Formats: sequence, C-alpha cells, structure tokens
Amino acid sequence: MSLETLPVHLNDIEAAAQLLNGITEYTPMAHSRALSQQIGSEVYLKCENLQRSGSFKARGAYVRMAKLTDEEKARGVVAASAGNHAQGVALAASKLGIKARIYMPLGAALPKITATRDHGAEVELHGETVDEALTEAKKYAQETGAVFVHPFDNEDIIAGQGTIGLEILEQVPDVDTIITGVGGGGLLAGIAAAVRAKEAELGKKIRIIGVQAEHAAAYPPSLAADALVPLKKVSTIADGIAVGRPGQLPFSIIKELVDDVATVSEDDIARALIFLMERNKLVVEPAGSVSVAALMNGKLLKDYGNLGNVVCVLSGGNIDPMLMLKVIQRGLSAAGRFMTIRMMLSDRPGELALISKVIADNDANVTGVDHTRVGGSLSMGDVSITIDMETKGEEHCRQVIRALEAEGFRPIVVQG
Repeated sequence: MSLETLPVHLNDIEAAAQLLNGITEYTPMAHSRALSQQIGSEVYLKCENLQRSGSFKARGAYVRMAKLTDEEKARGVVAASAGNHAQGVALAASKLGIKARIYMPLGAALPKITATRDHGAEVELHGETVDEALTEAKKYAQETGAVFVHPFDNEDIIAGQGTIGLEILEQVPDVDTIITGVGGGGLLAGIAAAVRAKEAELGKKIRIIGVQAEHAAAYPPSLAADALVPLKKVSTIADGIAVGRPGQLPFSIIKELVDDVATVSEDDIARALIFLMERNKLVVEPAGSVSVAALMNGKLLKDYGNLGNVVCVLSGGNIDPMLMLKVIQRGLSAAGRFMTIRMMLSDRPGELALISKVIADNDANVTGVDHTRVGGSLSMGDVSITIDMETKGEEHCRQVIRALEAEGFRPIVVQG
C-alpha cells in the first residue's frame, strides 16, 4: 500500500499542527545521558508527559472536535476513558465551548476523575472496565445525538497525534529510531504516517517501533494474522495502553508503516519508571515509560544491534500517587534494591538478634519486620518472620541470602 492510499496523509497532519498552534504544547525533547551510556548511542526523550492535560491525547481530541460543524458542537460530545483521553476531551471541550460528558470506569484513579471534572466535563462512573464505559458512552450518543469521540479509531485523532512525529523530526533531524507505546494504535499510526511521508525529504529510512505490555499485547498476534485479533483478557499496570482490540484505522496504517511491535514485562515497566524518575527527573505513568522499558531490557539491541540516534516518546505522566507507590516498590524489587524474605525459626532468645546481625554485617538495611507466633501452618515452638530490606542490586540480594543460609536459616524470597 502506498502512502497516498492510507487514511491519514501528511497534509492532514500538517493541518492538525496548524489547528493545535497555541492550544497544545510543543513539548520538550530531553537528552538522556544515562540511557545513552547504557545502550551505546544517543537517546532522546519526547516529553509528552509535560503536555497539557498530562498526555498526548489532547492533540487528537482537539483536532477531532475543532472540525465538528456548529450543529454537531451544539449537540455536545461524549467519550469513554480511564483517564488520559478523558482529560484530553475535557480540555478540548473547554477550549471550544462544547459540552462534554465522559464515562469512566468505577475503578478510575481519583486524580484523573478530578482533573477531568476540573476542565468542566460531566463525569459519569460506569462499569468495571473501559469497554463497559465505552458501551455506555455509545448508548448515550445514540439516545441524545451527542457526538462520540473515539480515543483512537478516527482519522482526525490520528492526524492530531501525528503532530508529535513532525516535532520529533524538527527537534532531532538525525533520528534513526523512534520508539513509542501503543494501545489502540492512534499515537503509533500518527507518528508513522508523519515520519514516513518525510523520509524522502530527509533522505533516510527511520526505524519505527511500537511497544506494548506483554499482558495487553493485541498488536503482535493481529499483525501476524493480518487481521484484528482481540484479547480475551488484558492485565497490566500500564492502564493507558490496556486495550484489548486494535483500532481498525490505526491497524491499517501500522501494518504498512511500522517496523516492529515489541513487548515488555510489568517488571520492565516498573524499572523504567523509576529510572526516568531518578536519572532524568521525569514523572511518567507506566504506559508512558514502555518505550524506555523496551530499550532497557535489551531485546531491541539484541534484535537490531546499533539503534543509532533514538527518540523514546514518553506518552503521558498522569499517574495515581497510590499506583506510584506500588510501582516504585515493584521497580526497586525488580532492580534488586528492595527484598522481602520469609523464613521459619525456633522461638528462642537470640534468633532475631542473629538474623539482624547477619543482615547488618552484609550492609543491607531492614525497613520492616513481621514476627508471627500463631498461625494454622505453625507448629508449637515455631515462629514465622517476614523481613523487608533495602539492598544494592541483585548480587547483593544473593549475598544476603547466602549469609543467612550459612547460619542455618532457610529464607524464601517473597519479593525482590
């Protein structure tokens, strides 16, 4: 398929950029020295986590809604989202003077609900999943005539997200590889359409790679089958890309223009989120960190070798503080910097003191102890103890375990 026959063209994306001028941010491009050293080539971070409303979604939502007729605007809009699309639609509606109704699942993060309402949108909580909220939003559109704003399966949405591709080429004209997360596919499709249309002018081929969470990865099987393959179950901390079925329009673009869609584990995502926070001072939500996770786990380097100058898109920064606490702990554990062990010991004086000494002598720091004498699995005279500790990496964790085993204890690693 040629670029001319795709549903979104360069002139659509350039027109979207004009519409967005003064509305959304031309987000910064940060160089990551730490990531560059890690992979052996220059790495840049496209900071859509610093975009208005906290993610790239405001771009597509505004372009879609700005092109509505006056009659459509008067009917209002309706959308469904767990957070980022909700905030993007709410922001666009406030800018355009359109009434917006957003359906969000009951488990949506409170900060995202609050931010959506703060933009003036009416929020209705419905269903346990985004799919259930989506069904209700479409029902409302049918009953009231409100315009349904799809999060990714629309040409104007894709064109709006594609403006990121134009900015990347302006900010890093010698880019060799672009990596971004993908859920329904609007962002990846938009960037790919923009970049491929500019390659002749640049005189080079740019590698474009999408990334999905491994338990929410509908694109790899769909691309293999050359047809949409919905997932039966989606489970990931990266709620921003937890989409069980690719969009038809994005899929038609991605299958033609994108080089690869890789997957990352939950631990990969957590490690990347902490890395970005510690080394680049950037707060990024799990879905926004998957591009960096794909670099850090080494699979892309193994598959492609030298990636050249890399741009990772940090697609959003809307993370619930409670989720951040959990992700940080998981990320520290995955990096060997936090470990929880459980073991049985005899209920006699000095046992706990010996354990504490062994841990201290091996330069680990105890942060929590749970000491239990009563339980269905405990024999008379036995004690179950669970210890949380700060460690300094995977080898240090193994060192602490070996030291405890040398004293006759049998620690089981619960986390770490």
